[in-house]
Amino acid sequence: MMNGAEYLVQFLERKNVRHVFGYPGGAIMPVYDALLKSKIKHYLCRHEQGAVLAADGYSRSTLGSHLPGICIATSGPGATNLVTGLANALLDSIPLIAISGQVNSALIGTDGFQEIDTLGLSLAVVKHSFLVDDITQLDETLNQAFEIAMTGRPGPVLIDVTKDVQQAEVPSSLLSKRTTHFSEQDDRREPAFDLNELLRLLSRSRKPVLYLGGGCLSSWHLGDVNKLLNNVEVPFVTTLKAVGIESKHLLNLGMLGMHGTQAANHAIQESDLLIALGVRFDDRATGNLTKFAPNAKVIHVDIDGSEINKLRKADLSIRGDLKSVLPVLNNALQKQEYSEWVRHCCSLKKEFCWRYDSPGPSIYAPRFLAQLSKRARENTFIACDVGQHQMWVAQHCEFSSPNHHLSSGGLGTMGFGLPAAIGAQVANPNNCVINVSGDGSFAMNIQELMTLIRYQLPVKIVLIDNSALGMVRQWQHLFFKDRYSEVDLSDNPDFVSVAKAFGLSAKRINKSHHEQQGINWLLEQSGPCLLQVCINNNEQVWPLVPPGAANHEMMLEENQK
Repeated sequence: MMNGAEYLVQFLERKNVRHVFGYPGGAIMPVYDALLKSKIKHYLCRHEQGAVLAADGYSRSTLGSHLPGICIATSGPGATNLVTGLANALLDSIPLIAISGQVNSALIGTDGFQEIDTLGLSLAVVKHSFLVDDITQLDETLNQAFEIAMTGRPGPVLIDVTKDVQQAEVPSSLLSKRTTHFSEQDDRREPAFDLNELLRLLSRSRKPVLYLGGGCLSSWHLGDVNKLLNNVEVPFVTTLKAVGIESKHLLNLGMLGMHGTQAANHAIQESDLLIALGVRFDDRATGNLTKFAPNAKVIHVDIDGSEINKLRKADLSIRGDLKSVLPVLNNALQKQEYSEWVRHCCSLKKEFCWRYDSPGPSIYAPRFLAQLSKRARENTFIACDVGQHQMWVAQHCEFSSPNHHLSSGGLGTMGFGLPAAIGAQVANPNNCVINVSGDGSFAMNIQELMTLIRYQLPVKIVLIDNSALGMVRQWQHLFFKDRYSEVDLSDNPDFVSVAKAFGLSAKRINKSHHEQQGINWLLEQSGPCLLQVCINNNEQVWPLVPPGAANHEMMLEENQK
């Protein structure tokens, strides 16, 4: 005999799920009882949002494993606390399975204790949502959930399981036909497109740019993307999510957009052909869309047909998995020659390279982060929170792979970094994992320090502290005539003392000549630790494309660093 909760847990085991994140409660208690007999290790986070963001970080750091992150919560407030994390995963196309408990089927609609319409509540923030109120639906639902999360454009799926289904005996007929496989047939279909038109666009171009987005990760074919970049001489730019693709490549012009590099933004605006791979022409990347790459034809490749022609009309649209398209592009581009354009883009990259000679005694965050990135072990993961520090990491840190740069892109979720770092550390126990946070974001999920200590996860936290909500303050300075409204965090607690109270090793630095000492200390720690890096709250992120401007109309700091 086996009940529904035991069946669910054994299903996860058959899918080779080894780790889950969650928080128990009444409506999910049978699943937690089944976990006691399981080989799956459960990580108790201290808030359901922490659990879903940890599952997100787990999934991001293991893209290519064909295994989504898994989180578990109870009904009512447990489920509502998952919503932000689910939305975060949806906008960044992260495969994730959320399992929530629900009240008994007979109580649905009666406003029972901790009852909420989780199915209805979640519809806007997931790729698909299920309510399982019949034990005979369980096997098919679990298989569908994994297939939906992992195929096509990946995303989060929620499975809401009533308590009576968890407790019900599984029919013998269901046990005999249970399956744990899914088909990727739709994913791997050969995309139909006009090859002659592709060759015509490439042959007529003199200034092509490869525009790489998160779909290059979601297709799980980074090796094919890297092969393309190393086989052809075409400059390329990345979105925030694609930062880390061939970081050291000579023709990598960096991130484009609002806080992109000058080289990337100028090249995009001068280009006559954009080869857009797995991008959605997001407003943070394009600036004023009507002024974006005004002279460029567009070849747009995406597995999600809804993204094609949504914002920028494509001259050639190719709906399909990159795996099928990259070899064609590889062969076609190798036959073209763009040497003059390549030399120009290399000169842009040289002309607008970063400088780190900021004067004064204060710590200069971009320099600190660049030095930390160089000193950290190869294959280090950096999980960011959201704000100025997030942009500085994207601009100044190098990554061996985009899967090592964990950043909340589409939703911009403050509090993402620490739980995501926890998930990445669980998934990659032998790698160095660093959480770069700000004093605003850090307070959002500070309770997860307890999770670090309970499981002795050696996450290294770098807290960039400017005693302000730095990004909002920067905008109020630039666009609201220094009318600072609710951005002052000068009454923050002593974060070193707070970290030590939780059980972490902690240290503070606040002068430029302490930077190397601080980095050495951080990287030498064997357990969870926090380095508070105090900076001047007048520091700002440059360059910046202001609202309504084209990408080449960047605001630059005086005496550009």
